[in-house]
Amino acid sequence: MLTTSASVRFTVWTNAMLTGACDPDTAAQKILGEDVGHHVAGLPGHPSPATLPVALNLLRAAGAKQAHLALPVPGDPIGLAGPPSFNEVALESGEAVLFTGPELGLVPAYVGPAVQWTALPAASPQPADFGEADRALRLAMIEAADSLAALDVAKWKPEVADALIDIRRIGSGRGDDLAPGYPSRAVKSAATARRLLAIADAALEDDGAAITTIDADLRRRTLVRLSTAARRALVAACAPPTAD
Repeated sequence: MLTTSASVRFTVWTNAMLTGACDPDTAAQKILGEDVGHHVAGLPGHPSPATLPVALNLLRAAGAKQAHLALPVPGDPIGLAGPPSFNEVALESGEAVLFTGPELGLVPAYVGPAVQWTALPAASPQPADFGEADRALRLAMIEAADSLAALDVAKWKPEVADALIDIRRIGSGRGDDLAPGYPSRAVKSAATARRLLAIADAALEDDGAAITTIDADLRRRTLVRLSTAARRALVAACAPPTAD
C-alpha cells in the first residue's frame, strides 16, 4: 500500500541519519520494516547490489545532504525534477527517493516482501511548501466530506471493507510515524495524508452502491482531487526537516 511505501521510510529515515538523529544501522532497520530484504543497485563505486546499511553509508560518502520523496502519477509528477529518463522510470513505479548532493534518485521495485532499488542520475527538487500543501489537504477533506459520507460500505467488496479496517490503523503507532527530527505538525499531516490516500484508493476501486453515471463521475473526480492533495501533503511532510 502506498501509505506505508518503502520510499516514505527511506526518505524520512535517511534524513534522520544525515542530520545525526540516528545511526545508519538504525535507519536501515527502520527502512526495512517488515520486509525480508532491500538491496540497492547502481550506486557509484559499488558495482554489485548493496545492502541497506552499506547503501546508506555509500550515499553519505557520496555527499548526500538531504532526501526527498516523490509520489508522481501521470499528469502530476510531484517531487520529480528530471531528467526525463528518470521521470519516466519513477512515474512507472509511482514513487522514488531523490538526493541532494550526489544528484541521484532511487526507484523501488517490489518483489513479494522484498524491495530492489535502482539508483539513477536525478536532479534534486525544490522542497514543497508544507504550509500550502497542508492547507490544500484540509480544503480537499472538506470538499470530499459529502462524497465520503455517501459511500455505501456494506455493498462494497469484502476486501474493500478489510482495507478500511487497515486504514484506521495507519499512523497509530505501528511504525508508520515519521523519523526523529520531524516536527509534530509534519507527523500529523503525514498520518492524515496516509489515511486519506488509502480511503481514496479503496473508494476508487469500486463504484459502491450503484448510483447514476453522472454521480459516479462526480464522486470519482472528488476522490481523485483528495488523492492528489494527500500525495502532495505527504511529499511535503516528508521533506527534510528544518528548525522551527
